[in-house]
Amino acid sequence: MSDRSRNLLQIRPQVLSATITASTCSEERFQNLSLRPIIKLQNPLLIAALRNYIGKYKNRFYELSLEKRLSYIENAVQRDIKFRNSLKGMVIGQFTVEEYECYLQSSSALNKRMMNMVIARYKDQIQLFEQPSLVQ
Repeated sequence: MSDRSRNLLQIRPQVLSATITASTCSEERFQNLSLRPIIKLQNPLLIAALRNYIGKYKNRFYELSLEKRLSYIENAVQRDIKFRNSLKGMVIGQFTVEEYECYLQSSSALNKRMMNMVIARYKDQIQLFEQPSLVQ
């Protein structure tokens, strides 16, 4: 294992709720062993990315009801290809070479899992996306 791989694995948080059994499929195994810890590690960066996205689009987000804010987040991640690719890059950039090779085997399915996890994380932390107070 390279120094880079060892260092990446060392800084990742543990996700104790992620369970692996003998019957766990390879995609779910990858999700629990790689994606969950990486997304947890990258959470502050992912939050900053959505805040920037909201600001870039004239803060329209802050005028929406809670239900519409949740829908806005889902649409931003699923339909804005540039934003989606940026989020994927934040996660994929934390892969070890071995994980990247595994990811390539079923990238489409893993991308779907990855983005669903990011959306769920954003929705679970919706309170972090309140309108910043105006400084006077």
